[in-house]
Amino acid sequence: MGRTLPSITQAFLQEQESFARFRRALRRSDQLALDDLFSAAQRHVAAAAYASHALPFEIFLLAMLLEEHKQVMRLRQLLHDTWDE
Repeated sequence: MGRTLPSITQAFLQEQESFARFRRALRRSDQLALDDLFSAAQRHVAAAAYASHALPFEIFLLAMLLEEHKQVMRLRQLLHDTWDE
């Protein structure tokens, strides 16, 4: 029998759990920021499943970066709209 790969959701949860000790060592405000980043990545688990990438954590990092960039774009637009008034 071939070996079974974990689902992308299982891989995500394993990666998140692997950072548990790191998270505990952070200040509370940084813990909340890290939790927010993992939440951002979790919103893209379905897309990550399609990537079939050898290193799922890279996909999760990209998803985190994607959400952060979307926030930057929203803030830029808000500033642009405010500046034009």
